Amino acid sequence: MRRLLARRSVITTAALGLALATAPAVAEAAPKPNTNAAVKVGLTVQGPNGLLFKGKIKTKGHDVTTSTGGTHKCDGTNGGANPSKVPTPTAALDDAARLNYFAWDGTWYASFDDFSVDTIKNVSGGGSAYWSIAVNGTPTPVGGCQFKLNAGDQVSFTWTSF
Repeated sequence: MRRLLARRSVITTAALGLALATAPAVAEAAPKPNTNAAVKVGLTVQGPNGLLFKGKIKTKGHDVTTSTGGTHKCDGTNGGANPSKVPTPTAALDDAARLNYFAWDGTWYASFDDFSVDTIKNVSGGGSAYWSIAVNGTPTPVGGCQFKLNAGDQVSFTWTSF
């Protein structure tokens, strides 16, 4: 009886080994697409006295530095909003400012893991106004470093009084 069990065990082990050795290799998972590929978006900055900037910007999520807020990521992973890096509205503003030689500033709020845009082209929101962010005409439900942009989106920063 023991010999029979030993023989079955050897046969089972051999069969399993053969099956594993001859099984086709499992294909590796396809690489994830680059979610932070640069996209071209339209960007408008509307101040209280008119248009401050309008143009097309190629952007992707990246670290942003402001004089008030310091350097922080602004790549869509902020606050766990997206699982991987993506282009964002504030990164687009930062790219436009750098490429077109205008300044902007923002305060960093660690509790929100995001910037609050305070000043664009020397126009500050102050105590009675703020810079609102909209994409395709709809205010963003999250901060400007958390919202994912897609190619062709229309991004606007608008000085808004309250």
